[in-house]
Amino acid sequence: MSRWRLALLLLVGVAYAGLSHWMMLFHPTEPWAVVVLLGPLWLAAMGFAASKFGRWGFAAALLLGIGGFALVFLGEAGDTNRLYVFQHVAINGLLCGWFGASLRGPGLPLITQFAQRVHPLKGHMLAYTTQLTRIWTVYFALVVVSSIVVYLTLPFSAWSLLANVLTPLSVTLLFVGEHLVRYRLHPEFERTRLIDAVRAFQGASPVDHSSGGR
Repeated sequence: MSRWRLALLLLVGVAYAGLSHWMMLFHPTEPWAVVVLLGPLWLAAMGFAASKFGRWGFAAALLLGIGGFALVFLGEAGDTNRLYVFQHVAINGLLCGWFGASLRGPGLPLITQFAQRVHPLKGHMLAYTTQLTRIWTVYFALVVVSSIVVYLTLPFSAWSLLANVLTPLSVTLLFVGEHLVRYRLHPEFERTRLIDAVRAFQGASPVDHSSGGR
């Protein structure tokens, strides 16, 4: 991945976040808006099902998605706001489970797996990446709780701001901030580019559990 491609992906992400917030505020029940807004969850579900259960899992997720969108176009899907909240909670809940599950058992924590794709780790580096995996696990858990609490207690516009603007912004700040702070706390870490960390994350999936002792 080149720097230009990374910059383009960031711009697309910002544009999608802004578009999502606008659609949820002004066109939340339009069928086309529901397809655009819930599409990421459907794509993620198909990818997970394909990697976990093969082509039959992919087919099942594909058909379930088609059936769900058919209900939307027929006006039988119920409150669309709840669908949006479900997507936000489901995606962050899955990420929380993915990171948290890697902390159990004999395998390597998820951030450790990512880091090893960039450079070899040794000694206290393993402890640092383990702690970082815990931080991301807690972060995604807090996002899930915040999403539910804000939806239940504040206007939907506030929830949309949280889901579409504050959540991706906080993820970016945590990701970039850790990269910058890492070398102040641990100058012995091999210097890497931020783009290398992005490549390492892209090479992983929720069912990719690299083996190895801690």
